[in-house]
Amino acid sequence: MMDIENEKCGLGYKLLTPGPLTTTDTVKKEMLFDHCTWDDDYKRITLDIRKKLLELAQVSEKEYTVVLMQGSGTFGVESVLTSVVGDENKLLIVANGAYGERMEEIAEHAKVPYTIYREMYNQVPDAQKIAGILDADKEITHVAMVHSETTSGILNDVETVGKVVQERGLTMIVDAMSSFGGMEIPVKEWGIDFIISSANKCIQGVPGFSFIIANKEKLIQSKGKARSLSLDLYSQWETMNKDGKWRFTSPTHVVLAFAQALKELEEEGGIPARSRRYADNNRLLISKLGELGIRPYIGGRHQGPIITTFFYPENHRFSFQEMYDYMKERGYAIYPGKVTEADTFRIGNIGEIYKEDIQKVAELIKEFLEQKDMGGN
Repeated sequence: MMDIENEKCGLGYKLLTPGPLTTTDTVKKEMLFDHCTWDDDYKRITLDIRKKLLELAQVSEKEYTVVLMQGSGTFGVESVLTSVVGDENKLLIVANGAYGERMEEIAEHAKVPYTIYREMYNQVPDAQKIAGILDADKEITHVAMVHSETTSGILNDVETVGKVVQERGLTMIVDAMSSFGGMEIPVKEWGIDFIISSANKCIQGVPGFSFIIANKEKLIQSKGKARSLSLDLYSQWETMNKDGKWRFTSPTHVVLAFAQALKELEEEGGIPARSRRYADNNRLLISKLGELGIRPYIGGRHQGPIITTFFYPENHRFSFQEMYDYMKERGYAIYPGKVTEADTFRIGNIGEIYKEDIQKVAELIKEFLEQKDMGGN
C-alpha cells in the first residue's frame, strides 16, 4: 500500500483517474531501454502489438487493421474524424459529455461537415432518436460517439446505436478511450468501423500514443481525404503496414511499455478478468461511499465500471480541493468534477487498483469528513 513515506521517496501516489493511471513496476521498467525506430526488433514489436489489438477487438486481419498514432487519445480521434469524413460526407456527432463535445470542436476547427445530437450528461443517447435523425437527413454518412463518457462515468449503448448505423449502410466511429481493454467490445458484431483508444487507459500502459482499429476497406476508401499531414490516418497505415515502421518518430519507450502491458493483461486473464476487477472495484466504491451518504451522479445500469462521478456530500463542511490535498498527502489522487450543472467529484478505479485501495480511499474520505465536521483543517 502506498503511503506518505513512499511518495517522499519518489515512488509517487496511486491515481484514481481514468488515465493516465497507476502502472506496474514491470511496465515502467521497460522504458529504461533505448530503442532505435529503424531497428527490425522494434518494428516487430509494433507488428506484434497490432496483431494483439485485433485479437482483443475480436476481429480478423482480413477485415480490420490497426493504426498506431503518436500523441494522446484526442490525437487519435482527430486523426479519424479529419481523415475519413471527406468534404462530400457529413458527420453526425452524438454527445452527452465533454468528450462528445470535443468531437464537435475538432469538426469545427477542421471544417468537417457535421450535425450534432446532444443529450443530457446523465442520460444515454437514444438509438431511436438517432435513427430518426439519420432517416431525416440523408446527407449523413458517418456517426461518431463515445462509449465510456468519463465526464460523468456513464456507459453509452454503442451496440444498439451501431446496429442502427449498420442497418443504414453508414460508417460508425467510436471513441472507446477509457473502455477498450477493460470491457469486451466485439467490434464487428457491434457494427463499429473505427474504434479509438489510448495506450494509457485500460491496457495499463503509459501516455504517448493512441490506436485505431479500422475497417480495412473503409480505411482504404479514405485515401486522400485527410486534412492534416501528421494525422493522416491512411498514410500512417500505409507506411506502418509494410514492416511496422512508423511514418514519423515514434514514442519508443511508450511502445515498449505498452507491449509489456499487453503481456500483463494476458497474464491477468485477459479482458474478462480485468473487466471483473474493474467492475468489482466500482461496485465496492459506490457501496462504501454510499455508507457515507455520498451519492453517484449516474444511477443504475448506465453507470460504467471505469470512473464514477459523485455529488458533493451533504450535511458536511466540504471543499474538494481540501479533500484532494488530504488524500494526495496519504497516497491517492482523485479527480475534480466535469459536470457543469452539479457540484461533483470523480473517482476512477482502473489501472493497478485493487479492493484494498478502494477500501483505503473510502476510509480516507470518511476521516476527512469527520475531521472537517469537528472543525479541523
